[in-house]
Amino acid sequence: MTTATSTTEQLVRPALRAERAYATPAWPGPIDLRLDANEGPPAIDIAALAAAMTSQEAARYPSARDLEREIAAFHAVAPERVIVTAGADDAIDRLCRATLEPGASMVTTTPTFEMIARGGRLAGAEVRAVPWLEGDFPTDAVIESADEGTRMIAVVSPNNPTGAVATSADLSRLSAACPNAALLVDLAYTEFAAIDLTRAALDLPNAVVTRTFSKAYGLAGMRVGYAIGPGSLIQATRATGGPYPCSGFSLRAARAALRVPVDVGTVVARRGRIADSLARLGTRVIDSQANFVMASFGGRTRWVWRALCSLGIKVRAFDEASGLGEWLRIGVPASDADEARLLASVQTALAPAALLFDMDGVLADVSRSYRRAIVDTAASFGVGVTPEDIERAKARGNANNDWMLTRDLLASRGVEVSLARVTERFQALYLGTPGSPGFEAAESLIPDASLLRRLARRMPLAVVTGRPREECRRFLDRFGIADLFRACVCMEDAAPKPSPDPVRLALRRLGLDTAWMFGDTPDDAAAARGGGVVPIGFLGPACNSERARAALVNAGVAEVLSDLEQLARLLP
Repeated sequence: MTTATSTTEQLVRPALRAERAYATPAWPGPIDLRLDANEGPPAIDIAALAAAMTSQEAARYPSARDLEREIAAFHAVAPERVIVTAGADDAIDRLCRATLEPGASMVTTTPTFEMIARGGRLAGAEVRAVPWLEGDFPTDAVIESADEGTRMIAVVSPNNPTGAVATSADLSRLSAACPNAALLVDLAYTEFAAIDLTRAALDLPNAVVTRTFSKAYGLAGMRVGYAIGPGSLIQATRATGGPYPCSGFSLRAARAALRVPVDVGTVVARRGRIADSLARLGTRVIDSQANFVMASFGGRTRWVWRALCSLGIKVRAFDEASGLGEWLRIGVPASDADEARLLASVQTALAPAALLFDMDGVLADVSRSYRRAIVDTAASFGVGVTPEDIERAKARGNANNDWMLTRDLLASRGVEVSLARVTERFQALYLGTPGSPGFEAAESLIPDASLLRRLARRMPLAVVTGRPREECRRFLDRFGIADLFRACVCMEDAAPKPSPDPVRLALRRLGLDTAWMFGDTPDDAAAARGGGVVPIGFLGPACNSERARAALVNAGVAEVLSDLEQLARLLP
């Protein structure tokens, strides 16, 4: 007897069963600078455009004919040679379905825009990929890969994800060598290139150019692209898709954008500065003519990607199966400030100038001191609190001060006690009396002192803690490690974490700009990120590893360590 699942799986045609939806590597933490999709700022005033949209326009199915006529005039071709689509990838998919079928083949390059090969596969065609990472376009190899069954040759210039370019001579040779194949010329990034191949491609009898408003015009959210080619091919692409690919508002935005001269000089200059800066760091960089830079960090690529993400900057990473596991595609930021932030963050990821340590849970095992003081203080007010309750509260964030945390745990159980009373009771338990040692005496040093000494010989160390200064100093003195830390930022010095103020103060006291910080809570991660410091999570003895790890991962730390000896594989 077949199950419903197995029956429905059989309904999917075989060519699609192995296909996976387009996806980029996910990051669970906060991201506020997205440089992974090659987007740019809109070239037009979107708010003003939206205000001018009428309800009548919204109520009617939109026609792209006016935009098609304007695009035709812009490129000096007949209107019947133009089709507007939902982004250039829609045009590519339509052209694949119009020209390819089982038994036919497509020749493209690798790496390149992945929707091209996907379109070929979904049309049932064989896809042949010729390697092209950098340098001249491999025209000879592409021609050699084609045969009488080849129905499409695909060229992306500037290429995505590398930024490498083809020439008009390459296109002419391909067209002449494969006259029975459609020559797809994807020029999504052509505005950023030294030479625009649009005119050269349109003069060829079998070429179809695809372009987009997503990149140079900054309208990726509008999803408007277009294709220009021979009338018969364009009419076929019109038949292979829906009649209304773009919304009325998107069409209005594209028409407005087409009338605006696009100035990419700032992007090109910024691209050059970023490439030069990365090269000076010893990074391999491909010469790019797009609005991004392709860079290889070798065996440290995954770490650099995670470190940038932990600082709120997302760039494009690739899986190992793509052959690009050691490469990152970095979009050019839209402002000088974001450019400076990006380059500083790469420098921080590759070469920290200092290491910052939270104290509780990282240097000091507080499972029998601060954590016990929270439990016993709450109990003295008639409230039962478990270590799991404390861990959950720490994971939620804004719980750096244990006195306030204890008060809040009491309040959550309906017991209102002033912070002063909670602090007095807590400190009595923690500090003890001359004749009766408090919980402080039960604290132990988590990392081996010899490890800290080795690290201190490599670079400056600092403590960033919410402890009172005297308690911090006593711990460091007790274990003979006070001399290893060139700066200590304590409760009295700055606002508590998750504020970045204590992290920034530590950097100022060290006289440095870049660092990594080790902490065991989301508050530590937020403070580090806000201070421009790479946050690294640490699972100390007081943590439930699974819950604590999940909290740190969701807070966006670059890495989670359970032993500071693991630093050896991260440090340069």
